[in-house]
Amino acid sequence: MRPLYRLECYSLSNPELNHEYWMRHALTLAQRAWDEGEVPVGAVLIHNNQVIGEGWNRPIGRHDPTAHAEIMALRQGGMVLQNYRLLDTTLYVTLEPCVMCSGAMVHSRIGTLVYGAADEKTGAAGSLMNVLGHPGMNHQVEVVSGILAPECSAMLSDFFRMRRQQKKQQKAESKLSGC
Repeated sequence: MRPLYRLECYSLSNPELNHEYWMRHALTLAQRAWDEGEVPVGAVLIHNNQVIGEGWNRPIGRHDPTAHAEIMALRQGGMVLQNYRLLDTTLYVTLEPCVMCSGAMVHSRIGTLVYGAADEKTGAAGSLMNVLGHPGMNHQVEVVSGILAPECSAMLSDFFRMRRQQKKQQKAESKLSGC
């Protein structure tokens, strides 16, 4: 497991700067997903200003539909804290979480979710639905959205643009080879 990181370069009195700092860390994890051919989403879980969990999307490589960045970070956090309850933690994610990941956040009792890009199609933190703040849930998660949204959105857009170009090229190559 990677070492814990300490936040030293920003003042704790300015939460916006802290949010940007940790979201940039999540973006570096998203780049790892891209490098592995996965949808570039990164997540970092913070407790007492230290990284206790991090993850990037890996469902394709791990053949695991639950291997989303958020789930990977929550699993690590549980191991570090030796508890399935991740009280007083903040999860930074480059893309608004889906229903599965939002449900895991509620069950793990994280305190705050901070995300970058909204996901109008599958977002479960306010865009399509709001699992994290649903009044029927036994725990609500505070949500901060839009942190470094342009950077987070651009990475996803660039990735899917590249994927479309690759598919177009493969289709053209298969036509040329007669397959």
